[in-house]
Amino acid sequence: MVNVVAHRGFSGKYPENTQIAFEKALALNVEMIELDLHLSRDRHLIVIHDPTVDRTSDGTGKVEELTLAEIKSLNAGSWFAPEFHDQKFLTFQEALDIMANKVRLNIHIKAYDHDREIIVPLVVEEVKKRELFDSAFVASDQDSLVLAKKIEPRLVICNLSTEPTETYIDRSREIGCQLLQPGNWQVDYVFMERAHQFGLEVNPFYADDEAEMQRLIDCGVDGILTNYPDLLLSIRDNLN
Repeated sequence: MVNVVAHRGFSGKYPENTQIAFEKALALNVEMIELDLHLSRDRHLIVIHDPTVDRTSDGTGKVEELTLAEIKSLNAGSWFAPEFHDQKFLTFQEALDIMANKVRLNIHIKAYDHDREIIVPLVVEEVKKRELFDSAFVASDQDSLVLAKKIEPRLVICNLSTEPTETYIDRSREIGCQLLQPGNWQVDYVFMERAHQFGLEVNPFYADDEAEMQRLIDCGVDGILTNYPDLLLSIRDNLN
């Protein structure tokens, strides 16, 4: 059975990475929810995909140059639709309060050379504090994952440094990954056969239309990231 991974929550119908997007994904009983983390100026973990707040709020500026208070003052929902005007950016802790131990979490660390040594330990510490080793994993670039694994060997990691495809599986194995998140275009029968040969779980990014969902299912993927988890659930139900 293919697992349904709600990309930034139920982001096809609700503003991504917000409380309502996560709650609506939980209501669908998806197997996994993906979320993204950036570091604020005052070293808080902010749930946001982009390095700036421009696209997903009524504000402007880099997350790393804004304080938590400044970020919390922004409207994080109206950009998507007016009825979501009450949505605010979440901290990692707030997101965990909503979802931890209710669903498997796919935690994307958006680390850069200048803040990797700060953000990675903060994320790992929160996972450790809440004892989420069996229900969450960290996904990031290879350098960040090596650091995370050094800090906490029990951590489950997923390599987002996907290219070149030819070395992706071997590179991921070398740093101790148990999961892969290739681009959907990288996945075919041969890729899946080799990944499964080494016991690696494969959840490609991404598929939002029925044809591509079905193609990935036919290739034998373990899960699919999607902005429309309701559609993937419907397809899966029809297959069953």
